[in-house]
Amino acid sequence: MEIKNVTVAGAGVLGSQIAFQTAFKGFNVTVWVRSDASIKRAKPKFAGLAQTYVDALEAMKTDLAAYCRGLAASDASAEELDALKAKAHKALASIRFTTSYEEAARDADLVIEAIAEDPAQKTAFYTELAAHLPERAIVVTNSSTLLPSMFAEATGRPEKYLALHFANQIWKNNTAEVMGHAGTSQEAFDAVVDFAAAIGMVPLPLHKEQPGYILNSMLVPFLNSAQALYATGVAEPEVIDKTWMLATGAPMGPFRILDIVGLTTAYNIVAMNPQANDPESVPGKIAALLKEKIDAGKTGIAAGEGFYSYQ
Repeated sequence: MEIKNVTVAGAGVLGSQIAFQTAFKGFNVTVWVRSDASIKRAKPKFAGLAQTYVDALEAMKTDLAAYCRGLAASDASAEELDALKAKAHKALASIRFTTSYEEAARDADLVIEAIAEDPAQKTAFYTELAAHLPERAIVVTNSSTLLPSMFAEATGRPEKYLALHFANQIWKNNTAEVMGHAGTSQEAFDAVVDFAAAIGMVPLPLHKEQPGYILNSMLVPFLNSAQALYATGVAEPEVIDKTWMLATGAPMGPFRILDIVGLTTAYNIVAMNPQANDPESVPGKIAALLKEKIDAGKTGIAAGEGFYSYQ
């Protein structure tokens, strides 16, 4: 099927990025959020993304290191980059916002759910959405930790439901993990793969459900190991990051990555481990240090400070 009209549910860090990237690539985009206050909070975020795209495209004229895979070809001319800058402004103006399920679903070919990692909230959203969707519509989740099989029946269209998982800063880190459940149709799976490519992503198909997909199956243990070193007093975050970067040539260490991911997300992941309820366990110590930073408002780059300061 051909996808033209895309609804993104949620305007958080990734929801806003997914919506803006999709509009930038020429699709009709509607953003669904729960309240008018959420719309008010979201609009400056989208304006900031538009400026980020413009700045990135301008930098690509002279700096090879500034190349963003999701925005343009590596050999794009200055004139082509200027045209894409204009496209970023046009994308910002084209995005529609709504709090109405009916308006969000009415013309949708694809709905991308990017709301909170809360099974109850997701189930309630899918159940209400199902009453308004056209029969053709495909629904995907951007969930990082929950499997599509958990919600397939609630969508009312299990054969047209699967996961489409993005990395943060999708205009640069343009991965799109595509993961169905046992009841996902091949037609829906292939349509989502094609859509991911059409918005400048590199589709990464999975053959079966895997908690954490490919990326987080590798990344979460890595980040947990780094946090354990800090939580148990082995070394400070700066030293742990320096060790990783010097030894592997990586551009950043695990605590910089945690600041990008967001400490609230990191806390939610470790809190799901039953051992985190024991303050003397390693997961309990990791949860405690993360909660201390979160309570102080130091939740990562978006807040201006996490393990590092970004003032």
